[in-house]
Amino acid sequence: MHDQGKVIAGIVIFLIVVLFPIWYTGAFGDFTPPNLDPVTDAKECVKDKATMTAWHMDLLNEWRNDVVRNNDRGPVLIAGKEWEKSLTRTCLGCHGSYRKFCHKCHTYADVKPDCWQCHVVPEER
Repeated sequence: MHDQGKVIAGIVIFLIVVLFPIWYTGAFGDFTPPNLDPVTDAKECVKDKATMTAWHMDLLNEWRNDVVRNNDRGPVLIAGKEWEKSLTRTCLGCHGSYRKFCHKCHTYADVKPDCWQCHVVPEER
């Protein structure tokens, strides 16, 4: 077999290309979720932590559509409690530190939401 060296080199290059992302993230990636405790002493959120972690953007988009596009500014009833459809007055009441809460998590998740094109970034507390 005259092409044995080329075949072996090809296999080695293939393995390097395929395994590089695994090696790179394992060696250099920090996948520890950030600690996102509320900024205030609030004991209650709109929904439980797991739901809010996974689906908060859906809730915010739903509220935005209701308020901005449908002019429905009425409160929403969740688990027997009324909540105002407001990022600023509801969510940022507890999670008021953009740097310690929003930015920290969005950097970890590598997402760039466009909330701050309309909303003012909250002042640090």
